[in-house]
Amino acid sequence: MKILKGKIAAITPGSIAEKIGLRPGDGILEICGEKPRDIIDLSFMLADKKIEILIEHEDGGHEIFKFQKKIDEELGAEYESAVFDGIRRCKNRCVFCFVDMIAPKMRNSLSVKDDDYRMSFLYGNFITLTNLTDDDFKRIRNFHLSPLFVSVHAMNPEVRQKMLRTPLAGKISENLDKLESAGVEYHTQIVLCPNLNDGKELDFTITELLKRRPNVLSLAIVPVGITKHRRDKFHLTQFDKSGALKVIEQVEKYQQKIRDESGQTFIYLGDEFYFLAGLEMPPVEFYDDFPQLDNGIGLTRNFVEEFKAEEIKNSGEKIRLDVICGTSISPVLKNLAAEETVRNKNLTVNIIPVVNNFFGNTVNVSGLLTGGDIRESLKNFPGKPDGILIPESSLRAGEDIFLDDVKLDDLKNFFGVRIEPVAGGGEFRRALADFKNYRKDRLQDSTYMWQSNAAYTKF
Repeated sequence: MKILKGKIAAITPGSIAEKIGLRPGDGILEICGEKPRDIIDLSFMLADKKIEILIEHEDGGHEIFKFQKKIDEELGAEYESAVFDGIRRCKNRCVFCFVDMIAPKMRNSLSVKDDDYRMSFLYGNFITLTNLTDDDFKRIRNFHLSPLFVSVHAMNPEVRQKMLRTPLAGKISENLDKLESAGVEYHTQIVLCPNLNDGKELDFTITELLKRRPNVLSLAIVPVGITKHRRDKFHLTQFDKSGALKVIEQVEKYQQKIRDESGQTFIYLGDEFYFLAGLEMPPVEFYDDFPQLDNGIGLTRNFVEEFKAEEIKNSGEKIRLDVICGTSISPVLKNLAAEETVRNKNLTVNIIPVVNNFFGNTVNVSGLLTGGDIRESLKNFPGKPDGILIPESSLRAGEDIFLDDVKLDDLKNFFGVRIEPVAGGGEFRRALADFKNYRKDRLQDSTYMWQSNAAYTKF
């Protein structure tokens, strides 16, 4: 039987954990005689004043720590994983699954199909509800794990079963009823596939979800993405310009009606629809409080607003910067860079959109750029820059390594110049305005998060 163990990754200086002598590498086996399954259990078990923790040290030795604390006082430990009994893996065979479209022989972490309600609650990861047991629903109710993030895709049971390729997918209404009876709110998403869940099926799904407000907090509609590594025989196509325009026109009718009634948009389209259609992004107020920013919804508008809001004095230094990005965001970055060069006549900015040869040229977002493709694009660009900016989303969280296992240091050594990651419009503005003093600290970027296939759109 596998021993559950919350392995400590770091200790906060001055915390209880440091004072009692806990160390990175220690594993928490029990708290007051109970075995924690995840950090949710930990938070409840550590809520008392008197605590007893059974620890397994890295050498295999066991030790008990007893201490008292305030009710709201944190232990001060970070963990290698949020769950101690393993990530719940997705058992579906979705026709649009992006994980099934990655290149062969890539690192194992990229092949993790997460369908874990705990990761949904903790990090906003989307779940299908197809693998939840009665005990899971009971725990969701008892701990009030809300809000969750649900991949709906279609409310028509037959269509959803066809898309997820499991009979359990047809129980979407029943499972949403269970969440609502438990008092759980939830955000929803639709990965929209041409000739599958669009058109009349999209109308039906939107209508059914609107009936479930206020439990449903938002609905994101994102276009399906396909890489050249897809081997699934199920026929699947991507949206083109006319298809994107049709979706925007269809959804806008609902958006306007809802805004007139409630002042909120509620339904949000992925940025890629607007890129494909050649349209401007909606204004910032359209996105309300950006409830699904990590799902690629409103990232471009948020990026622009952060850029404009950043107040920093231009250094005035004579410098050339090359900026790497995906092909979809490049026009936006060119406009912002042009604004900055007006402020600093000595600044030269080259926006270099990188064609994604690794995943296929239909993949045009920055978050899926690889070190190899970036290197080739920079090699073919004339002249030598004083510095290079890359999208931080193309690096693995907490590590300076790209999806193809090329290290950031390899690129730095190859080109012999400073290369700095950038995340968000504010950082982009700071890097352009004062590259000499811009430094991206990524030591804190260690949070685990697995995104949906539409969320790799940052920068």
